[in-house]
Amino acid sequence: MAMEGGETTCLQSPLIGHQGDSHEFDGGTSGQGCCRREIIEEAKKQLWLAGPLVAVSMLQYCLQVISIMFVGHLGELPLSGASMATSFASVTGFSLLLGIGSALETLCGQAYGAREYHMVGVHTQRAMLTLLVLSIPLAFIWFFTAPILISLGQDRSISTEAGIFNRWMIPSLFAYGLLQCLNRFLQTQNIVFPIMISSGITALSHILVCWLLVFKSGLGSKGAALANTISNWVNVFLLAVYVKFSPVCSKTWTGLSKQALHDIPNFLKLAVPSATMICFEYWTFEMIVLLSGLLPNPKLEASVLSISLNTCWMVYTISVGLGGAISTRVSNELGAKHPQHARLAVWVVIIISISEGVVVGIATILIRHVWGKLYSNEAEVIKYVAKMTPLLALSNFLDGFQCVLSGSDFLL
Repeated sequence: MAMEGGETTCLQSPLIGHQGDSHEFDGGTSGQGCCRREIIEEAKKQLWLAGPLVAVSMLQYCLQVISIMFVGHLGELPLSGASMATSFASVTGFSLLLGIGSALETLCGQAYGAREYHMVGVHTQRAMLTLLVLSIPLAFIWFFTAPILISLGQDRSISTEAGIFNRWMIPSLFAYGLLQCLNRFLQTQNIVFPIMISSGITALSHILVCWLLVFKSGLGSKGAALANTISNWVNVFLLAVYVKFSPVCSKTWTGLSKQALHDIPNFLKLAVPSATMICFEYWTFEMIVLLSGLLPNPKLEASVLSISLNTCWMVYTISVGLGGAISTRVSNELGAKHPQHARLAVWVVIIISISEGVVVGIATILIRHVWGKLYSNEAEVIKYVAKMTPLLALSNFLDGFQCVLSGSDFLL
């Protein structure tokens, strides 16, 4: 496996074992066809991929968390409105785009594993076109966020704040869809460090952008929404420049192709089930925030649940990174016609995810009295968050394990 400048070149074979290796893992018991050395080697490959992918997932999600933190110091109503807005945006936009874009983990991963390098770019362009078109009707839904929430029985003041927030965030819809495609285009080729660097630059600059737009410009919560839009487009621009000019992508990105306009129905046959699976999973969380607006004290409940779920999603990004790594490993191995190596990869990631879940769960409980202070100055909110944290730790462990398994089972 060749390395150039610290990253894996996409001109070589995928990140798999020796293709002539006669050792095939029999997914039964540990003593049949698999030695300790193979397990250790597989764990190294997954951690090499998962480390940067966890960082990418966390850094990209941090944009929303940072924005909510800044808005939280404006008061309870702005925090509630921004929380409701981001939940509505996730339910009606982000989760759908993420789900459809996730189909590239299978399509690009198997094409790369089979050394059909030009098809990696074709699949990516096809997904980009699909997501851009889909973002247009989603933008109209976001434009009418306030009346939709009010018609669902939400508090009028919170709904109005949420509607304003989402209108300022509409351009980020188009950037988010493109970002999902670029992430998977590079990830399935095992090129993960450029994504991590780009996400890191974006997250660091987002802190400054939020501070300027929220506190210095006088825009308030609207500034946080605008900051999300700016940062997402910055990330897209950085990755697009890398894909265009990096020599490691010369075989997989050969320019725009008319072939991307063809076979869209077959792409949707895989993308729609992928989107359905992810949407149902994400909606179960976000609907809790939307339902909190119907409780007797909607400002407090929406604020606390938003902080709790933001914490859940932040921890969940670790599992998302592990899920991305196992998706890449399995799709590469299946594309290279090594199903037994793919099965070994699944067993290894199960062990890693259980260990990670226990460590993170304990750490979450230990910081429960401090975590709420990062989001709010309200004593009532901070105390309420501390009570919720043990439940969040259990939820994170179970949901993270499920995320890793879905990343492999969907491909197998």
